[in-house]
Amino acid sequence: MTKPATKLSAPKAIIFDWDNTLVDTWATIHDAMNTTLSHFGNETWTMREARQRVRKSMKESFPSLFGKRWHEAAEIFYDRYDTIHLSRLQALDHAEDMLRTVQDAGIFLAIVSNKLGDYLRIEVKHLGWDTYFSNLVGASDAFKDKPASDPVHMALRGSHLKPGNDVWFAGDADIDLECGIRAGCIPILIRHDPPNPGEFESFPPVRYVKNNDEFKKLVLETLD
Repeated sequence: MTKPATKLSAPKAIIFDWDNTLVDTWATIHDAMNTTLSHFGNETWTMREARQRVRKSMKESFPSLFGKRWHEAAEIFYDRYDTIHLSRLQALDHAEDMLRTVQDAGIFLAIVSNKLGDYLRIEVKHLGWDTYFSNLVGASDAFKDKPASDPVHMALRGSHLKPGNDVWFAGDADIDLECGIRAGCIPILIRHDPPNPGEFESFPPVRYVKNNDEFKKLVLETLD
């Protein structure tokens, strides 16, 4: 695992996380998760707890939460998720303008998410954003899910690029930074709250921006 450069090179490719990087889905995830927990008689989570705990893909996180009944729990989660996810799906401020701008600059765009791949592709198409991305890689699409590097290599297919200083990985959570660094990409943190001291000690971002408008400006600065 190579330590990422601290000086930014202009990106030839940008890989984005999906949930809460480009779209706001916390209310949906929180609702579906609590529906599932309640079904099994477990204590429900506050929104803050959900934000802290929801990181890994379902096949990696649900066995520890629900044991041998995790497949049943997955069905309950997705039954609820199916009902509400498109009606509640909201693009984050400046996200589409940013995507349009960086695509116009000739940058290869892809998504790596721990959301099940079929749901990821449905949501991207629902917003009409499928024209921005060359590849959409969700949970179970690659041999291993994020933070493993497998989905990054899948996301770059067709670009003739390999992970390096000209490939950025942008996301809102520690698992995104870890995935980017493990793959050899430049990790960028996009979220409203700045990093807390020591929060990303093992996998620190090369840059932090508070929203997609700032991210767009960061990209354009490197292209000048």
